[in-house]
Amino acid sequence: MAEVLPAGLLEICVLVGVSGERARGASQIDQKKERNSPPLDPEVLSVFVPPFISKEAIQATNINSSNFNKTKRRSFRKKRERPKVENVKNPNGEQKAPDTEDISVPKDIDLIGLPQLCFPGGLYITSELKEDHIHFLVFTDVCGNRTYGVVAQYYQPVQDGYISSNGQAHRESVQTAKAFGCFIPFAICVISRYPYFNALKDCLSCLLVHLRPLKDLDVDDRIKEFAAKLSLIPSPPPGTLHLIFNMKPLQIVFPSREDPDSPIIDLDLHLPLLCFKPEQVLQEAEDLILISIDNGDITHSKSSVDEVIIPDVPSQAAEIFIKRVESLQLHYDLELCHLSSNTDFIELQMRRRTWQQKLNTEVQQITLQLIVNIFREVKDHLNYEHRVFNSEEFLKTRSPGDQPFYKKVLETHIFHSFLKARLNRKMDAFARLELSTQSEEDRLNSMLDSPRRLTVEKMASKRFNPQYMISKRLVISMPNLQDIKPHDSPARTSSLRRSETERAVKLSSKSISTFKIPEIHFPLMNQCVHTYYTDFINHLTRAINILQHDNSALLARYFYLRGLIGLMQGKLLDALSDFQNLYKTDIRIFPTDLVRKVVETMPPSERSLAERKPELKRLISQVMEKQREVTKVDDHVKNFKLPKTHMQLDDFVKRIQESGIVKDIDTIHRLFDALTVGHQKQIDPETFKDFYNYWKETEAEAQEVNLPHTVLEHLDTNECVYKLSCSVKTNYGVGKIAMTQKRLFLLTEGRPGYVEITTFRNIEDVKSTTVAFLLLRIPTLRIKSVSKKEVFEANLKTECDLWHLMVKEMWAGKKMADDHKDPQYIQQALTNVLLMDAVVGALHSSKTIYAASKLSYFDKMKNEVPMMVPKTTSETLKHKINPSVGETFPQAVDVLLYTPGHLDAGDRIEDARPKLWCALSEGRVIVFDASTWTIQQHCFKVGSSKLTCMVMVEQSQVWIGSQDAIIYIINTHSMSCNKQLNDHRAHITDIIVENRYSVSSEAYSCSLDGTVIAWNINTLKVNRRLQLPCKDLFSVKLHDNRLWCCTGSGILVVTTNGSPRQEMKIEENPKDVCLHFLCFQLFPEGDQVWTSCSGSSDLYIWNATDLSRTPQKIHLQDCSEITCMIRVKSQIWIGSRGISQGKTRGKIYVIDAEKKTVEKELVGHADTVKALCSAEDRYVLSGSGREEGKIAIWKVE
Repeated sequence: MAEVLPAGLLEICVLVGVSGERARGASQIDQKKERNSPPLDPEVLSVFVPPFISKEAIQATNINSSNFNKTKRRSFRKKRERPKVENVKNPNGEQKAPDTEDISVPKDIDLIGLPQLCFPGGLYITSELKEDHIHFLVFTDVCGNRTYGVVAQYYQPVQDGYISSNGQAHRESVQTAKAFGCFIPFAICVISRYPYFNALKDCLSCLLVHLRPLKDLDVDDRIKEFAAKLSLIPSPPPGTLHLIFNMKPLQIVFPSREDPDSPIIDLDLHLPLLCFKPEQVLQEAEDLILISIDNGDITHSKSSVDEVIIPDVPSQAAEIFIKRVESLQLHYDLELCHLSSNTDFIELQMRRRTWQQKLNTEVQQITLQLIVNIFREVKDHLNYEHRVFNSEEFLKTRSPGDQPFYKKVLETHIFHSFLKARLNRKMDAFARLELSTQSEEDRLNSMLDSPRRLTVEKMASKRFNPQYMISKRLVISMPNLQDIKPHDSPARTSSLRRSETERAVKLSSKSISTFKIPEIHFPLMNQCVHTYYTDFINHLTRAINILQHDNSALLARYFYLRGLIGLMQGKLLDALSDFQNLYKTDIRIFPTDLVRKVVETMPPSERSLAERKPELKRLISQVMEKQREVTKVDDHVKNFKLPKTHMQLDDFVKRIQESGIVKDIDTIHRLFDALTVGHQKQIDPETFKDFYNYWKETEAEAQEVNLPHTVLEHLDTNECVYKLSCSVKTNYGVGKIAMTQKRLFLLTEGRPGYVEITTFRNIEDVKSTTVAFLLLRIPTLRIKSVSKKEVFEANLKTECDLWHLMVKEMWAGKKMADDHKDPQYIQQALTNVLLMDAVVGALHSSKTIYAASKLSYFDKMKNEVPMMVPKTTSETLKHKINPSVGETFPQAVDVLLYTPGHLDAGDRIEDARPKLWCALSEGRVIVFDASTWTIQQHCFKVGSSKLTCMVMVEQSQVWIGSQDAIIYIINTHSMSCNKQLNDHRAHITDIIVENRYSVSSEAYSCSLDGTVIAWNINTLKVNRRLQLPCKDLFSVKLHDNRLWCCTGSGILVVTTNGSPRQEMKIEENPKDVCLHFLCFQLFPEGDQVWTSCSGSSDLYIWNATDLSRTPQKIHLQDCSEITCMIRVKSQIWIGSRGISQGKTRGKIYVIDAEKKTVEKELVGHADTVKALCSAEDRYVLSGSGREEGKIAIWKVE
């Protein structure tokens, strides 16, 4: 157990100086006034290493050894050139012989080089007293692990006759000492695993106060007492709980790290900004950099002959950083000037600390925003499936002045680590800030997976045109979906989103709580340590008992600390119980490795006791299973490189996905067919290179398109120019034909002007023909528009066939998008069109147009398999979204949940908007902003099993049930899982909430093994546990204080305490009913219970007051199987798999619950409807299986 526990604050404490003999010799030299006396070589005089109690004393009180109490560590002093172990007293006070084997200095602490670091300017005996001096050290090993040192230098006067020799006061002749008048420096170095710079500085300052008046007291004893105190102080867990310890005369604060992935911040981050201008702070360099804070200059390790080129930070990011820094209040005196003088030193100290904490937060925010602004667009050049970063293309998108910086940074190890985190989709501080400052335009683009092109808005923003600046709107309800239109997104003043960054850095810091560590009494005997731990646990228990349950984050920190101290005392079961409580308070700080090691090293007797407690048995099982399931994370990163060998289809798919051109596998298969027309089915490297280069060149050229203002005003802000023709003659004039995702227009020559040709929605016909000119036949494109009588004609010559293909594909894609209310179709058509263009540009043969036609997907679909959308479906369907956008293949939508928006004081805008929660495969959840249907939260994972149910139990909590028998609790503000409920033993199948007086009071969850648990929503404690006599419970409803439980074999009605009231079993009913229930819904107003059965297209309606009656049956025509159902107003919406136009489709039947008639039959999915949810009874949202994986939004009438 000794090696299990985390290290305390103190790793080692060292006293450095010179021995008494050398000090006297140096004093004599100083007395002679010899000039330029050489510095003395400092040496280690004493070393103090935990523990500070003998092993016999520890065993006598049965205190568990730990890093605070390791039995192989002792203190020793240096005498002459050999260390001598201090005599250790037995508990009865008798001296015992020193045990040299007990000496053990931590293996990664180098005592040989430490003295020079403690006196970096040399050790000199002075003739006058100097102020105490403190400096800091950071030790880094070859693996990058760090330890931290704080060094306090102080002086002892020789004239008082006290020269510290081996820690003992050595008295000389007072008269001789006065004659010398010398002062001897010593240094105390505290080394810790934690970077508590300010806290340890304050601790050493308190120690120096106690060392100054010493006359005949043993200095080493006082230092040892000081070191012993530090060794007993634990580091606080991540979060907002800081520890306070009374070191006398100061109250020492040990701050916690913000979250498990963040470092401890215990230094004044604004000091570099006081010493250097913001422009200097932004300078970066390699090798060794020496910064003189005293002189304000920077020295580089390279010689001046080698011109050191330090590239500038990207200009726009630097400009924003400088402006933010200039707005900071860096001077504490200015903060105090308008405040009354404080007479309480402790309060004055806390006021300064609060100011510093706020300033540190602002500096961190500004610096993080700088990093986000510099590297925000890295994600656009990543391929997550194959873990590829296209560094070459990323560099091409940087401005020429910024490229030297990026070239340097991209070669560094830290950038490689950054790429790993991005490819692992790590939701760290960078990802959170990048997401929160994302513009609406970028959110929309992420939904549509559009090829990179400049929008009209971005073109306008280059000119800083204020007419495109649109303020954000607050939405707290569902949008009106009568007419879904492309979303206009707010313009940005620059690509670095200045308006959003201003909001980001103004985020208020979290409120901080403190916990005062109990006093440590001396002499440090075993009983004193035992009393200290007991007091610590008692104080924590008192704090836990008085804390309200709504502050679960603080409660978790108390449980963590109590569990840690319990381990110190050897109370393993109590400690494990405290760690178990973290599942229901804050799972993010659960010490998995620590608990696993504790379990592995537990004595068999205690392990047996733990196994007898169900909650601890479950904890042990989970921790050990996680260890077995741990596999090495694939964290490699590779740069994209063009292939050098021939590619078969599978390799070609991988290469195209790595390139970032397109991800969809079906589209890549069509591209493969296009590039291999007339050849064997493999692609040579040269063809791939030509295709890739043409695509990237076209992309780069499109970025340079700069339309005049007179043209931009005719276009929507989110439109992009995707293709420009050569200058051609048309019946509208001479110019270039431009294609956006919405329309075709003519960019006239001479004085650039705008002439609209047509929108894709208004096209009536497209033809490729020829016109006679002298003896020639010139290829001509003809476009007939519904809104214009005149047919547009353009003499496109060699470009005519390609434009004919492209316009027809866009026309067909737009029709599909309109018919199915799915904007992704037009984006897919755009991708097809651009691929056609690249194929024609890359291939040099007579079959290029035929090859490009292989990519004409929507046009062929329109001509070969015309799919008419039924009128009822078209009128009811309002919009479709794709949660699998950007993936290589669709994912099934397993569960949907709509949560209404709310706007309370202090809430963020994001919290005010309604949300749609979508559960995909393997525990993945995506959250949409339901006011704009853009992704608000990219995929986060809760476990790795299939998710089965979701419910909002209150505004700040969403509970998600999983097949791994865990209920995951999502904080709707942080959008992270910070709690778990682990009391079930089988698949979670349903969760419901009881609302009393419009307030959620209890939640009920059920699992497949027949267990129903009633939860207290506030405390997350189990109110009641019911075990039903069934093994296939899949749904539960609550009505009239009764739980209606549906199993595969019947329906059971019980009270909330588990008393049975009604029961119906399938085998007791006529054989034509069914064999196994699959869906279940209550309609209390009509005393009805609606059920469906596995593999059946029939609905059964039971009498709720008497389940023994024969049910009514409704047969659903063209339905293969009913898969889900919900109640909306007086309707029952049924999701199913059925037949439409001769093909299997996902179908929805809307049934009037009172008339029991089918009102609507909706065909909106290409695969089975897997999930349904209601949005304020105004809309119903349906999700389909993995063949399509989309979400449809339906109007409720």
